[in-house]
Amino acid sequence: MSKTIKVALAGAGAFGIKHLDGIRNIDGVEVVSLVSRDLDKTKEVAAKYGIGHVTTELSDSLALPEVDAVILCTPTQMHAEQTIACLKADKHVQVEIPLADTLQGARDVVTLQQQTGLVAMCGHTRRFNPSHQYVHQQIQAGAFNIQQMDVQTYFFRRTNMNALGQARSWTDHLLWHHAAHTVDLFAYQCGSPIVKANAVQGPIHPVLGIAMDMSIQLKAANGAICTLSLSFNNDGPLGTFFRYIGDTATYIARYDDLFNGKEEKIDVSRVDVSMNGIELQDREFFSAIREGRQPNSSVAGVLACYEVLHDLEQQLKD
Repeated sequence: MSKTIKVALAGAGAFGIKHLDGIRNIDGVEVVSLVSRDLDKTKEVAAKYGIGHVTTELSDSLALPEVDAVILCTPTQMHAEQTIACLKADKHVQVEIPLADTLQGARDVVTLQQQTGLVAMCGHTRRFNPSHQYVHQQIQAGAFNIQQMDVQTYFFRRTNMNALGQARSWTDHLLWHHAAHTVDLFAYQCGSPIVKANAVQGPIHPVLGIAMDMSIQLKAANGAICTLSLSFNNDGPLGTFFRYIGDTATYIARYDDLFNGKEEKIDVSRVDVSMNGIELQDREFFSAIREGRQPNSSVAGVLACYEVLHDLEQQLKD
């Protein structure tokens, strides 16, 4: 595909804005349709980014013949259904993490993608952050092997808000959203499937109906282990912080930045063409479309993550 890739983006919230900012830096791509539930807010965002078509219904965007691809930044509970709708409309699709909030939903997406042959990708951003790419390259070169990963995913969300501190219309989930990042990254970086997974959770919030604290242990087939702590109760530094403990080094990754075990910053500016993980994720999506291949973090490529999440969910129900 040599022509401009024309994109519809669904979800004009915090993450939708991150994608719009990233796409501004990518040649040969144009966002032509913006979908979100609040029409007035959507019009404001569309005007800022020069997007001509605005709607509150994804089906309106899918009906546009000029749309080649869709990026979904919508509530978790809609991901599988909307991804399937995009594939049925013959559109390439990138859905933000998580792919689904059930294993069956994830499997249904993968089955349809394999039938259509379209590019279908899930936004497992950690695979693309320059910090994690640097560690991956060290592993691929045989210079570093993971012995243990220690990961903290901490937010302060005792009320329903998004990453911008704005009221959210849906409930986020520690297991099916935030744990998905680490479960996938651990197996991806180890190059080895997860063979053992354990989980415990704290009390269920009386209003939100979800656990606000959770602890997960993972073991890969090659012997590496991972400990993941998650909380929506943390009134302190926010975000996800990864400590890689290996045979030759220790690395600490904070989104796109990387440090060694002594907190000395490592220059990762030459790892890729940008320091923005979301932009790099989008670049991979559009490159896969142009090259007629499946992308890194294709829906089939991340399915194992959702199998592990399903197993953990069953443990938490017992």
